[in-house]
Amino acid sequence: QVQLVESGGGLVQAGDSLRLSCAASTSFYYMGWFRQAPGKEREFVAVMSPTGGNTNYAAALKGRFTISRDNAKNTVYLQMNDLKPEDTAVYYCATGWEGLIRAAHWSPRNYAYWGQGTQVTVSS
Repeated sequence: QVQLVESGGGLVQAGDSLRLSCAASTSFYYMGWFRQAPGKEREFVAVMSPTGGNTNYAAALKGRFTISRDNAKNTVYLQMNDLKPEDTAVYYCATGWEGLIRAAHWSPRNYAYWGQGTQVTVSS
């Protein structure tokens, strides 16, 4: 059983930056970030391989969002810059079996473990 705890969310203004953290009970997994806005489906944000050598981003977010990890601290980060009101959502970190994630890293169904989420609200 993998446990994940997100933190770092909050209320910010458009153009601000935030860094989310996800503390995990283990570091040897692919780690992903998803978000879910009210009334919308959960959507993929970014994913990183266990060693940090491979990353993938949602096309619309690449350039503003950066995923990173510190395996010594069992922590994954999501740096979010130039935030926009449409980035308002609950942000979740997730992990699971490498084979499933590598097959379709954008699908929430391929992640077995989820954190409780952290709310990010961007005002205009």
